[in-house]
Amino acid sequence: MRLFVWGFAACASLLSAGQQEVTFHKTVEPILQARCQQCHRPGEAAPMSLLSYKEARPWAKAIKDAVLLRKMPPWFADPAHGSFSNDRRLSRAEMDALVAWADSGAKEGDLKDAPPPRTFAEGWAMGHPDAVIQMPVPFEVPASGTVDYTYFVVPTGFTEDKWVQQVEVRPGNKSVVHHIVMLVRPPGVKYMPDAKPGLPYVPPHSEPNRKPDTGAGVFQFTGAVEMVGVYVPGGVPYELQPGQARMIPKGSDLVFQMHYTANGKAGMDQSRIGFIFAKEPPKERVANTFIANLNFRIPPQEADFPVHARVTLYQDATVLSLFPHMHVRGKSFEYRVTYPTGETETLLDVPNYDFNWQLSYYLKQPKLLPKGTVIECVAHFDNSPNNRFNPDPTKEVFWGEQTWEEMVAGFVDLAMPVTTTMRDIAVPKKTAAAPAN
Repeated sequence: MRLFVWGFAACASLLSAGQQEVTFHKTVEPILQARCQQCHRPGEAAPMSLLSYKEARPWAKAIKDAVLLRKMPPWFADPAHGSFSNDRRLSRAEMDALVAWADSGAKEGDLKDAPPPRTFAEGWAMGHPDAVIQMPVPFEVPASGTVDYTYFVVPTGFTEDKWVQQVEVRPGNKSVVHHIVMLVRPPGVKYMPDAKPGLPYVPPHSEPNRKPDTGAGVFQFTGAVEMVGVYVPGGVPYELQPGQARMIPKGSDLVFQMHYTANGKAGMDQSRIGFIFAKEPPKERVANTFIANLNFRIPPQEADFPVHARVTLYQDATVLSLFPHMHVRGKSFEYRVTYPTGETETLLDVPNYDFNWQLSYYLKQPKLLPKGTVIECVAHFDNSPNNRFNPDPTKEVFWGEQTWEEMVAGFVDLAMPVTTTMRDIAVPKKTAAAPAN
């Protein structure tokens, strides 16, 4: 109730002291362009478009409520830790303006006050790609039932190494695609060896991991396979700074890891990925991976169960972005680092994790982590009946791909010298044995 009282007070303060009335074109439309239209436009994740007054006017009250409750724009980082370049939080002035607009009749105002429309490349948030690679054939998602993680191996056809500046993963049918992870498989790497190019492939199932949970983590990668892009609802394309790029070796395959969810109506999907290539040789290579704990066990009825995953860096690396991932029992997620000096720091704290809005957090100032730094992910899970998304609070829960199982996956974007690989970062170098006396 206090929030709504504050909203009326904000409206009164804005409309007092001779201030001009708040109208859509003059005050509200610039805010929507800057904060909302990336998702609130046709074909994107949001349920309605906010590109025009006609589209936005019926939602004025809902916009006010979402702003006051801080449900929109979605942003979950605790401001006490870290500063992020893609921080979506509205300023106090922006909140005041949206509330005042709704409370004063949601007037359109004079069209001449409208800013130029924001333009988007059709189908792409990052702009027109230099290359697009698509699943060769559509995949049919059934109306009901569980769809196992499905993989598609697609040759890139690249005849030379490619340095990529921007990456965007686009689902073909958002209503059935929960998320997509894009992997690069260089020539000769034994990953998904039984998958036939272009055809759907479901790996054999394995039993839940029941090893003791020591909190030890791993950088999740297989040989030279690297993650190059991710799609989640509400996410933004991967974009790097000048002088940074991702490597796709010539002759590589892309592996589409598709998580489909049935929604009551059968649908077809043919997802794709777009690349914008670097215009000059990069100074730094960027690799995306995630810190995982594969051995946890979440007991039944636990309302706040912690799981830890820790890894050590064996080379210097610079953290660019963080992306926490859990499933429907996920409650909170924190990234901590312990430097070789013993000093500790929290890079990101997400106290109220939301499975429906999985966001990447781009550090405003990239953080150099020296060799020997320990990165720790601390995830908390609610496996109790109080969690309305909990499929079954009577069951113990292990690592698994489906949403009724769980994950502790702390994605990180790391920048490093162009000659360095994730194996250099994640695996200690062998030292020569001392000569015998």
